Amino acid sequence: QVQLVQSGGGLVQPGGSLRLSCVASQFTLNYYTVGWFRQTPGKEREGVSCISNSGESPYYTDSVKGRFTISRDHAKNTVYLQMNSLKPEDTATYFCARSIYTTCGTMQRTAEYDSWGQGTEVTVSS
Repeated sequence: QVQLVQSGGGLVQPGGSLRLSCVASQFTLNYYTVGWFRQTPGKEREGVSCISNSGESPYYTDSVKGRFTISRDHAKNTVYLQMNSLKPEDTATYFCARSIYTTCGTMQRTAEYDSWGQGTEVTVSS
């Protein structure tokens, strides 16, 4: 069964850092473009960052540029989201997802992603 398993997340103070991991089960994640999304109650899922299967030209939404870094480890079949200088407005449930396309685009449509992680909570609070 195709599966994405997330880890990381938790509670951190403003200005702190967290790293989220997304590991693929039953398929090779390296072949796919992978995105990270986040969602807060009552709001639509927002595209945060994306990395293509080639790793070139990753996408970041404006609010996280310069603070978040997406990367992939081919040997571990894993995609990471390193989150630095966290702000209270980064508080959300974060999801990784596998894209059906080979490029990131602007992550406007969640329907372009066909497999999702279980979600992990990130809370930024003092």
